[in-house]
Amino acid sequence: MPSYLPGSNTPGSERPPASYASVAHTARVYDYLLGGKDNFAVDRDAAEQAIRINPDIVPTARANRAFLVRTTSYLAGQAGIRQFLDIGTGLPTNNNIHEVAQSIAPESRIVYVDRDPIVLTHARALLSGVPEDATDYIEADLREPGKILAEAARTLDFGRPVAIMLIAILHLILDRDDPYDLVSQLVNAVVPGSYVVISHAASDIDTGAMISMANRLNELMAQQAVPRTYREVAAFFAGLDLVEPGLVRIPEWRPASVSEAAVRAQMWGAIGRRP
Repeated sequence: MPSYLPGSNTPGSERPPASYASVAHTARVYDYLLGGKDNFAVDRDAAEQAIRINPDIVPTARANRAFLVRTTSYLAGQAGIRQFLDIGTGLPTNNNIHEVAQSIAPESRIVYVDRDPIVLTHARALLSGVPEDATDYIEADLREPGKILAEAARTLDFGRPVAIMLIAILHLILDRDDPYDLVSQLVNAVVPGSYVVISHAASDIDTGAMISMANRLNELMAQQAVPRTYREVAAFFAGLDLVEPGLVRIPEWRPASVSEAAVRAQMWGAIGRRP
């Protein structure tokens, strides 16, 4: 999944490169929160500090994964989408996009994008038994939309609708890098009938615990981030038609049960369709 963890309300900067084993990394901390094993002691320590400050980070991480599965199922099933561009993939876990989409529509094509070499290694192993013309992995940064689109065109046909999956990645793009323009460039590159899925750390849900945790994580993490308000997240969907129920807390987006909808989660999420 996607690099997930929220950061402070004040845009920061990415730290200089460091040993993977000496500085916590978003993808590996997220993996730990999901119960995975692809993490180091420094990641586990950062995650445990976050949990002590804000225990809801664990159900939030799990709700975000469930949101990914539900939105992918909707797109491959009800919406009839057969092409997925997942930017900010993170370490593979259960129910990855190609597994969910291809279980519904085997002809689905998926391109994964992440900039972390360790994620690339895991992704190559995950995709080793999948037909090369149906899936691909690109090592690139969301801040390089031109590169992403050019390389994704090896697998995806941008003359047909595409689902752009931005799951828990936009809060890792600081304001100085203009995340709204990056999303706009991606949306403008796909045809009408395409979709954009976004989940984003919220600065206005359980604000006190979120900000305290975020500030601590930004001291520990290799990547800096900024959670945003409901209104700020809604602005990413400018010009798109929101799929019901619109922008909501991620467990409230078409949950399978009342109990699933009630999960405590500190992220906003929605699907938008390009008219």
